[in-house]
Amino acid sequence: MKKILIANRGEIALRIMKTAQKMGIKTVAVYSEVDRHSPHVKFADEAVLLGPAPSSESYLVMEKVINAAKGTGADGIHPGYGFLSENATFAQMVEDNEITFIGPKPHAIKVMGNKLAAKEAVRDYDIPMVPGIEEAITDVTLAEKVAKEIGFPILIKASAGGGGKGMRVVENLKDLPEQMQRAISEAQAAFGDGSVFIEKYVGSPRHIEIQVLADTHGNIVHLFERECSVQRRHQKVVEEA
Repeated sequence: MKKILIANRGEIALRIMKTAQKMGIKTVAVYSEVDRHSPHVKFADEAVLLGPAPSSESYLVMEKVINAAKGTGADGIHPGYGFLSENATFAQMVEDNEITFIGPKPHAIKVMGNKLAAKEAVRDYDIPMVPGIEEAITDVTLAEKVAKEIGFPILIKASAGGGGKGMRVVENLKDLPEQMQRAISEAQAAFGDGSVFIEKYVGSPRHIEIQVLADTHGNIVHLFERECSVQRRHQKVVEEA
């Protein structure tokens, strides 16, 4: 691999570019109009303008990202995290255009990148799950019905989400319609997918993760556990490994 495009911005893109540089790999930055003078744009070997400031018109437009990769002759696309990194459709499009997607295969992203698909995948293994609805909804009346069944407080979550975006804690019935619309709007803006679902809100839980890393040659390792309970706005602040 001689050249990769990093489909992200800021510190995320810079870290990937610095590693690529150490490996002797050329880098291509993409940017929106507002990020024109960002450090990642200056650091990269090449840079391509994607479009206006809103991410829904630039970083989240799959065709623009792929055209930028093809136009610069990039062998691979690294999505970083956030934006299109957990989008199975994008990963498939990259592969279909004979570019290497530096990340999981589309099927793995489809199953694990979408919270509802992930719940569906583990349901058959008798793994305990937080009470809630297991399908995407936008209907406030149905949301109210589900909320009454599982009891307040509830958590509205973006099914395609991550990084604390598209999440709203709701303490009572009267706040539900407004918070539902906010969660849907935020999820649509951040991930291009406004579908949300509802779970019982668990206050002060422990958030423990086990990271698993695999490559295309069948090598698989786990990186032990990470304690990720120190959070702000559903976003991890400190992870202890």
